[in-house]
Amino acid sequence: MEDNELIKACLKGNSKAQRLLFEKFSPLMMGVVLRYVSSKEKANDVLQDGFIKVFKNLDKFNNQGSFEGWIRRIIINTALDQLRKDKKFQKEIEIDDVSLSLSIDSNAIDLMQAEGLMQLIQGLPEGYRTVFNLYAIEGYTHKEIGEFLDIAENTSKSQYSRARALLRDILKKAGIEREG
Repeated sequence: MEDNELIKACLKGNSKAQRLLFEKFSPLMMGVVLRYVSSKEKANDVLQDGFIKVFKNLDKFNNQGSFEGWIRRIIINTALDQLRKDKKFQKEIEIDDVSLSLSIDSNAIDLMQAEGLMQLIQGLPEGYRTVFNLYAIEGYTHKEIGEFLDIAENTSKSQYSRARALLRDILKKAGIEREG
């Protein structure tokens, strides 16, 4: 069933269509959530809350852009809301921009599978992980991240720089990254 057909059926209250929509998008969205929260249990809660919002606001999807992208934005916002609720997001002291160059062997990505990369990112402190995901993976600007998280733009930049430095150190210790 195509996305438009699923949407129409869901809007009519068809529970089978709702289940199909959830089954189609939940595995991908679980991957998104796991980049923001540290435990599988918390991720399941965030995913469920996110899909409740998706179904509640389905009538607001206006077919501009991809449906998957629309769902992703709701899921990310739900994960960020959860981080705010937990009050665990640590604001860092603003520092000047740090220029870091990360050079990875051309075969480094081949050496690490997606699961290994996910584990590295999961190992970052929550604030670093959140900013890293929003900037490096989701493509938000530091200004947008600052607005989402209610932090200064420079705080976002410093947390991203520190996350990169920490990841670089981990990769060096694993013999994957080299200077250059």
